[in-house]
Amino acid sequence: MKLEEKFIEYEKLLKDWSTKMNLVAPSTLNDVQNRHIKDSAQLAKYIPKDVNIIDLGSGAGFPGVVLAIMGWNVTCIESIGKKTKFLCELKEKLGLDNLNIINDRIENYLSKTPVKAGKNVFTARAFAPLIKIFDYTHKTNCRLFLLKGREIESEINTAKAKYKFDYKLYKSETGDGFIIEISNLK
Repeated sequence: MKLEEKFIEYEKLLKDWSTKMNLVAPSTLNDVQNRHIKDSAQLAKYIPKDVNIIDLGSGAGFPGVVLAIMGWNVTCIESIGKKTKFLCELKEKLGLDNLNIINDRIENYLSKTPVKAGKNVFTARAFAPLIKIFDYTHKTNCRLFLLKGREIESEINTAKAKYKFDYKLYKSETGDGFIIEISNLK
């Protein structure tokens, strides 16, 4: 299956499963390609190809599954069992051998899995405030590439009260949000 075909199949599966459970906001189902897939795919410009991606709170697979389709090795961490089943179906139907699905809480996964800086990066979209993501990931010293909304400056200021970190902000190409790249988190 070609890349474009995989994204079309992804959209079909998302719409089908969305009749049974809430994977994305129902109002966004009429524009899945732009609103979710292209939004997630824009991370490809910033993430090196030679790293493994750990996608936090993967939900419907954004951005993790999109990046797996694009060729990265991705581990999706999702604590909700029915969302994990959706991710497993995506993996099977799209033939994504480079996608690993973990049904667990992030803090549990990170406490028992060695995560090496330089080899791994974290991604997340519509998951949690920046400070909460830092609470989970600060001990790993890995870079983070996060899709965030308009309120990113407020989240950065809140996180600065507890953590030191370097960051770069990139304007989203698909909406009024941002991509934030975090490094040197302490």
